[in-house]
Amino acid sequence: MDGHSAVGREDVSATAQPAKETARNRTEVYAVHGADPEVLAYAMAKYSRSALSMKESLREISSQRAEHFLNTFYFQYGHRSIADLAHIPFAVERLSLLAAIVLEDEQRWDGQERSTRYQNFRASGWYLPELGGDAEARALFTRGMEALFAEYHAVTEAMLDFYRLRVPRPQEMKEEAYVRTLRARALDVSRYLLPLATNTSVGQIVNARTLEGQISRLLSDPRAEVRELGLRLREAAAGPAWMARDPAAEELLREIAAMDSGLGSRAQAILGREVKTAPTLVKYAAPVEYLTGSQSELRQAAAELMRGEPIAPAVGLVDLLEDEPLEIELAATLLYGVSAYPYRQIRARVEALDAGRRGEIVSLGAVQRGPHDELRREFASGHRFRFDILMDIGGFRDMHRHRRCIQILQPFTAEHGYATPEAVEQSGLRSRYEAAMEAAHALSAALSRKGLAEEACYALPLGFRTRALFKMDFAQALYIAELRTAPAGHVSYRRVAWEMYRAVCRKHPSLAQYFRVTDIEEPVNLLNR
Repeated sequence: MDGHSAVGREDVSATAQPAKETARNRTEVYAVHGADPEVLAYAMAKYSRSALSMKESLREISSQRAEHFLNTFYFQYGHRSIADLAHIPFAVERLSLLAAIVLEDEQRWDGQERSTRYQNFRASGWYLPELGGDAEARALFTRGMEALFAEYHAVTEAMLDFYRLRVPRPQEMKEEAYVRTLRARALDVSRYLLPLATNTSVGQIVNARTLEGQISRLLSDPRAEVRELGLRLREAAAGPAWMARDPAAEELLREIAAMDSGLGSRAQAILGREVKTAPTLVKYAAPVEYLTGSQSELRQAAAELMRGEPIAPAVGLVDLLEDEPLEIELAATLLYGVSAYPYRQIRARVEALDAGRRGEIVSLGAVQRGPHDELRREFASGHRFRFDILMDIGGFRDMHRHRRCIQILQPFTAEHGYATPEAVEQSGLRSRYEAAMEAAHALSAALSRKGLAEEACYALPLGFRTRALFKMDFAQALYIAELRTAPAGHVSYRRVAWEMYRAVCRKHPSLAQYFRVTDIEEPVNLLNR
């Protein structure tokens, strides 16, 4: 019998039972721990179809029943919100910074990544792309990475020495804390030299619906490392999860087995059973033809529309865009995400088109959409505040955390050049820094000439600039400006947040009074983090 019928029977039986003697006007609240994610999702979903309590539901649900229910309601009936109820933690280790950015590019995502501001990445190693089996390219890439990491270490130590000379240690501050704080400041500078190939680690907690979409998106990526990451995520969700077991519990199991082998086997089977977190909900996650197909067609449309036109100079770190008809915004946004051009430059071309041609561009983003595909993110348009931001990749990674924004990321490229921190100039390291960045640029260009454009991105250090379109409401613009101008923040995103604030105030001067920002020109105590 199908899952719908089973739930229906439960509802009838529950209502047929006599009412329990309880205080009807008292709400009961309790946390739930220990249930498998899919079983818990089923139990929560039953609230809509059964009068049973959570405790009663969990006592009678097995993993087999949960699988049957999910197969029926999630896949056959399309009740996809059920997967929102299954939350799964993942540890993702030894992936490149580039892959981490792609992994985290989800609206509904919670997680943390190794901080390039507080951790030294000297010993992290790097991801070596496949490079099409080209031995020369492999040798070039390896030498380039070794050189960048050597410079990263040298600049870290040089900046630490510079800060120690510049900032005396207060008597009340211990030497260990003093050095640790200034080393973090030094890493703020040297991280500009870390290439996108650098290995990192990410912890994420996502619901199963987000996970399914995330896996499908990763499997649709043109880069081999990202596709492999999608496969590994799917395998991790479908296979046994790593169990964080209390050593005392392990010792107890051994003691039970020593006293009674039969009882020990039973205890091990119950307490040590394998848990598979989402074997049902992610089993059909696959590459999305809609994404890959529309991406290719939009890229071609952008190339035809811009006709090799030079990239216009940026108006600044931040460009607050004016309002425009929704059809123009949709077309321009769809082309923005597959190009390297500023939004204004693309919009000018789109505005010159007739309505029919603009409609054709918009349709490219939707015409291949399947029955279960979500629309491309570019269709989340109509926000009042839209910022075209050009900043270093390292600073962008911090801005990337703002999930309440709609973010349209452009592909990584060397086209926009790189940023040079003021501290590099002040410390006398500018020539050394620029030589390292130019060498990385040359490596990226050499790989591109070999037809390895996707792999060439891994050679770009975090100091190279990237462009992204941030769409938001006023509350989010205010939140970012207040949070990211704080003195403890990195100088890179502090400037961006400050320019966002100034742009809003120029356009809406009466709203300036609501911002509680920190003037980035005020001196910063380098010992405060």
